[in-house]
Amino acid sequence: MASFRTSMRAAQPLRANLRAANHFAAPRPTAVRSAVRHYSSPAPGSPPPPNPSQSGSTRTVLFASVAAAVAAGGAFLAFGREDKKDILGVGADGANKLSGSKDRSKEIRESNKGQTGGRASEGDYQAVYNAIAEKLESNPDYDDGSYGPVLVRLAWHASGTYDKNTNTGGSNGATMRFAPEANHGANAGLIHARNFMEDIHKQFPWITYSDLWTLGGVAAVQELGGPKIPWRPGRKDGTAEQCTPDGRLPDGDKGSDHLRYIFYKMGFNDQEIVALSGAHALGRCHKDRSGFDGPWTHSPISFTNEYFNLLVNEKWNMRKWNGPPQFEDKSTKSLMMLMTDMALTQDPSFKQHVQRYAKSEDEFFKDFRSAYAKLLELGVPQENFKAFETKLEGGRPFEFATTAEQENSQ
Repeated sequence: MASFRTSMRAAQPLRANLRAANHFAAPRPTAVRSAVRHYSSPAPGSPPPPNPSQSGSTRTVLFASVAAAVAAGGAFLAFGREDKKDILGVGADGANKLSGSKDRSKEIRESNKGQTGGRASEGDYQAVYNAIAEKLESNPDYDDGSYGPVLVRLAWHASGTYDKNTNTGGSNGATMRFAPEANHGANAGLIHARNFMEDIHKQFPWITYSDLWTLGGVAAVQELGGPKIPWRPGRKDGTAEQCTPDGRLPDGDKGSDHLRYIFYKMGFNDQEIVALSGAHALGRCHKDRSGFDGPWTHSPISFTNEYFNLLVNEKWNMRKWNGPPQFEDKSTKSLMMLMTDMALTQDPSFKQHVQRYAKSEDEFFKDFRSAYAKLLELGVPQENFKAFETKLEGGRPFEFATTAEQENSQ
């Protein structure tokens, strides 16, 4: 995979040159029309039309070329079907020398008509995963050098709007594509993640945005060193009328009661709340988005249990600044914690799990894996997964190989 990424990067200047060549080649039809006008009615100041002998010579060459083309076409028609395939380089699966491997998008879209799940295979979804993974570090100037954290946030915020009391919201719908949900304060800055995913969707138009966004969250966690996340396809995209009301996601300046109010409506318990909070190992806050500022950890693009270690072992003071209330670490004054983060160490029920995860990354990974997979399926009707469940024995969810695993297996 590393050599593949290198070759892809090396190919980018070639693609740019080809695009430039195509750009300059675009006006050619106009040039042809100008030549025709030149022969019929010369513009003022243009050369005189060719003499009859030159025109006759041109017609002779033209007729000869047409005759040769007709003869070649007739010869091609005389070949058998397999001979034609061999000439054109068309393979058994419809691939050819010009366009490469056969595009499965149309095939999968046709199979999806009238049903959920369709005939997309695990390999098809692995290809989507790989495309996301390959693009995570495409812009070294974005945040800390990876789009991974913002993709986790997109999957989280698209799923965390679920309310079990009304059975509304959740990952089924991808309604953040529309206003007003796209403009909710909690979703500030997620336009970067949605634009990232739009580029991926153009490559794989058969996948729903709902499945794509959650799969992006899986890829980001795994590629940044986190646990394997089981994932099932089957989400359907919704409409603007299904946008959820503002206020269903947690506010960073609140305490433990607020956390329970938000997460209990999703169906989570105290242990799951703490496990999911461990995603703050990734990324940072932005003053121009949430108002808060700074990363939670020293390695914001590595998924570890460092978040819990810092909560337990570092000393935290209120930051004195012109912004919303947040804490800063005493040692370096370069890290931050929100009020909701500190609430995890102040509430006895939450604190026991913080301490447990600080001692054991394995326990954190195991519990996060389960809670995150549950989060990504919130609001999805179980019948949406029925078509999928026939694909593998017992309906076992997909677990995707990371790019590192794929590279090592070669």
